[in-house]
Amino acid sequence: MKEFRNKLFRRLLPFLIIIGPGIIAGTADNDAGGITSYSLAGASFGYSMLWILLLTTFSLAITQEIGARMGLVTGKGLASLIREKFGIGWTTFVMVVLFVANTGTIAAEFAGIGASMEILNVPRIFSIPIATVFIYLLVTRGGFKALERTFLGLSIFYFAYLISATIVHPDWGAAVKGLITPSFQFNKGYLLMMMALIGTTITPWGQFFIQDYVVDKKLSKEDLKIERGDVFFGSFLTNFIAFFIIVTCAATLFTKGIPIHTAKDAALALQPLAGKFATALFAFGFLNASIFGAALVPFATSYVITEAFGFESGLNFKFREAPQFYGLFTFSLLLGAAMVIIPFVPLIPVLVVTQSINAVLLLPIFVFLYILSNDKKILGGYVNSKIMNIVVLLTLIGISAGAVLYFISTFFPNLFG
Repeated sequence: MKEFRNKLFRRLLPFLIIIGPGIIAGTADNDAGGITSYSLAGASFGYSMLWILLLTTFSLAITQEIGARMGLVTGKGLASLIREKFGIGWTTFVMVVLFVANTGTIAAEFAGIGASMEILNVPRIFSIPIATVFIYLLVTRGGFKALERTFLGLSIFYFAYLISATIVHPDWGAAVKGLITPSFQFNKGYLLMMMALIGTTITPWGQFFIQDYVVDKKLSKEDLKIERGDVFFGSFLTNFIAFFIIVTCAATLFTKGIPIHTAKDAALALQPLAGKFATALFAFGFLNASIFGAALVPFATSYVITEAFGFESGLNFKFREAPQFYGLFTFSLLLGAAMVIIPFVPLIPVLVVTQSINAVLLLPIFVFLYILSNDKKILGGYVNSKIMNIVVLLTLIGISAGAVLYFISTFFPNLFG
């Protein structure tokens, strides 16, 4: 028996060493803005938007695999490759786009922290400063490996949503039908929610993060097979959890016609319908996701931007060795917190609209990703397959079409009747 355990451990050891980037990058997409978007999608449109999750699962898996593969083969992050191939001008443009997108996302994370703590009657004027200090210490004091273990541990708590969905006894037949049967509505609300679901699943920062992560973890192309599995599992896991969030709200709030505006409203509305336990699980999952994202996105922002301009990046350096990295991390954290700590800042637009903006800001990043991942001078025999290129191009077309339709529905609401 002991020999069997030792043999099993030796087989699992390479996997245990390598896993992390795909799972963390995937589950981090289920942050405050994501959970709010999923909750609103279920409460407002029932099971009818689940098919978008099915499509974005494939897009997320392929685009994250491309980033991981480029990092494994080149040993460089996406920002470095953009600078080397396209020059400092285009790099600056992409970093500005990324910073704008990430600032909105960080604000959404803190809005989620504030909203989830308000369920416990703790005003955001108190909860957000405390959370800011906690997150700063969590990221800067633990080191890379400690932070990775923390994030992997936090990922487990997303299964609170699976339990919540089971408690409310949804119509599983309708859920499966919504997952595999596309439906569409030509109105502003539906199109905004569709863009939010795309933008919260496939994020601008996530495309840079996965590539930088495998580089910082010092993985190589020999690890590609295991890392590909890690990425695919992480992509599946993020939308697996999202599926249960939508199902929970569709089975309770949509069927009862209860309007909500945030994930906080969803948690509170569940109490008379499914009991305090379901409410507590939903609220806990929301707080966990918000803290997860509020720690990870500023870290990723600082890492990518300092890397892009040739400064030292990463938690393996001390503050005096990488002042730009730690300075930008602190600034991003404080800016995101400040944007929502002000009492008159509405949390709803911050949480949902930022996700839609993310989808639009993905477009220029995907163009660079497509060009670089097909460059044989950079990747040699590890360039994209035809299927991967098709998925990337269809994702680009889908996001562009969604943005155009939303624009039309906003300014020409009577065009579709």
